[in-house]
Amino acid sequence: MVHSKKNYQPPLLFRNRHLNTVYPALFRRIGGVNYQRERFFTPDHDFLDLDWSKIGSNKLVILLHGLEGSADRHYIRGMARAFNQEGWDAMGMNFRSCSGEPNALLRSYHMGVSDDLSIIVDHAISLGYRNIALIGFSLGGNVLLKYLGEQGHGVPSEIVGAVAYSVPCHIASANVEIGKWFNRLYLKQFIDGLNAKILEKSNRFPGQLDITGNFARNFREFDDRYTAPIHGFKDAEDYWESSSSLYILPEIRVPCLIINAKDDSFLSEQCYPVKEVAANAMLKLEIPDYGGHVGFVTDDKDGLYWSERRAVDFILSV
Repeated sequence: MVHSKKNYQPPLLFRNRHLNTVYPALFRRIGGVNYQRERFFTPDHDFLDLDWSKIGSNKLVILLHGLEGSADRHYIRGMARAFNQEGWDAMGMNFRSCSGEPNALLRSYHMGVSDDLSIIVDHAISLGYRNIALIGFSLGGNVLLKYLGEQGHGVPSEIVGAVAYSVPCHIASANVEIGKWFNRLYLKQFIDGLNAKILEKSNRFPGQLDITGNFARNFREFDDRYTAPIHGFKDAEDYWESSSSLYILPEIRVPCLIINAKDDSFLSEQCYPVKEVAANAMLKLEIPDYGGHVGFVTDDKDGLYWSERRAVDFILSV
């Protein structure tokens, strides 16, 4: 089922997509969420840091951040608070190298790293959670969709539904968009962070990374030189195609809502999967006119953003 939602009506200034994207990242503050960190050791002798906001529930929402983000980002904390208020525990999963401490291995995280999410879902089930929702943002949304598609009919019965925001589900064409002049500052911030992590890894794993010459200037250069070879892909194109959730949407077998704003400057036309959603009754696609990239700024007195209300409403409805 496909809906083009009109019910996100931003304050007038936030009809500017860049302001809607940047403002919450710089200025939003979330109170009432007190994380407790768990270090979960993975089967390959690495670790994932999990930030829990518990209220003593047997229902859990697992939250997945975007590229170079963390569970400390405003959109993760805001969603955790919204679900806590509805009687759910919340857990922000920090991808490898994103928790404030470098991970132990050469490998890191990437757009399609669904194996770590699978491990953490199993961990949550082992702790006794009987209703689990998944919510992901940008890269985290792509990881979430890819995981659900890979699981297909074998998805754990405890997973009741999922919501994915601002998803670059077709990675190659989204990278063309992020490379355009009006996204230059965003791209620089992402690439600077990724290059810094590669430099740190090259110091810990001498001889295993080629850091000669200039630093990578865009995602193609970075993914060709580092992401692809480190994680077993042929090249950047192979990584992008293998990791794009667009191709596996037909296999999803739990209720899932995808929300991509029409004015999201990071997303290409291919990132609005109208045909794929129409062919799968488990999927809904909503395309608000505004929202930017993981924005959806709202001035309600209770401090909740529209994206948080929408996610709560959808998960409670399923």
